[in-house]
Amino acid sequence: MENLDVMVLRTLLDWRRAGKRALLTTVVRTWGSSPRPVGSIMALADDGAVVGSVSGGCIEDDLIARYSRSHGAAQEIPSGAPSLVKYGITADEAHRFGLPCGGTLELLLEYDPDVASLETLVAALESGKLMQRTVSLADGAVRLAEATSPDALMVDDKTLVNTFGPEYRMLLIGAGQLAEYLATMAKFSGFAVTLCDPRIEYRSSWSVPGVAITTEMPDDAVTAFKPDRRSCVVALTHDPKLDDLALLEALESDAFYVGAIGSRRNAEARRSRMIEHFEQTAESLARLRGPIGIYIGSKTPPEIAVSVMGEILAVKNAVTLPRETDVALAKALHGD
Repeated sequence: MENLDVMVLRTLLDWRRAGKRALLTTVVRTWGSSPRPVGSIMALADDGAVVGSVSGGCIEDDLIARYSRSHGAAQEIPSGAPSLVKYGITADEAHRFGLPCGGTLELLLEYDPDVASLETLVAALESGKLMQRTVSLADGAVRLAEATSPDALMVDDKTLVNTFGPEYRMLLIGAGQLAEYLATMAKFSGFAVTLCDPRIEYRSSWSVPGVAITTEMPDDAVTAFKPDRRSCVVALTHDPKLDDLALLEALESDAFYVGAIGSRRNAEARRSRMIEHFEQTAESLARLRGPIGIYIGSKTPPEIAVSVMGEILAVKNAVTLPRETDVALAKALHGD
């Protein structure tokens, strides 16, 4: 599954190219509990088609009822300047729209977004660029610029500034059953997945579609992959000849997550090897995760993949994991 924002924008572009009227909806503010975070987007075509989400579904239903011809809407999608709409201001409204108790969110509705601007934005995202999109609240005019960091959405009385990035990426070192489960979960979480394994006997049975496969040596594959702040590198071979150099190469990159499967004892042995033979230090290896995963009592490959994917998403989302779980996981999943 591709990055949700890119999918929404690409679908919106297709609708506008086909001559459909449409609106782009962005969550710009929330108060209390909210089903979707600030920056979430959805698009609605005048025939009732919807892509993306700004709530659990009830707000989408209300927007469809307002603007969809196929649902007998009382009004067409208007033209002109964007408008701000709040949902969940009262307890009755919160109940009606399925918002959590006390939840309120504010949406910006952009009407008939410009085709040329959407084409430029989608093309940039598909080429791997991080893009900043600035919308004038006075007239809906859009300004695009390449961004240097994935900044949080900003909105004031005059403009909305939102950053859109390319897909998150995952590089897996080593084919096998665990890698197949992890790749599948990563794809459904919006990651583009690349598998590296020079061993034909392992990769010949690979069965997950939509995964790029490279047969390079893993350290060369990491170099070619060019990990950035939206990338993670996960070593799954248990073979130091394949894992160690790849991990060292990944630690020199901006990857937000670098880790390797294995027991607690194996992880300690790996660190010792790297310090002894590759001039590493405890400080230079501080970002190396191992054993990987969060403790959920996993025993089977799919359960272990859930625990690893959970940790990757926690790190991606800047969630602090208790250090005790590292030891518990090592004992429960991999042995001591």
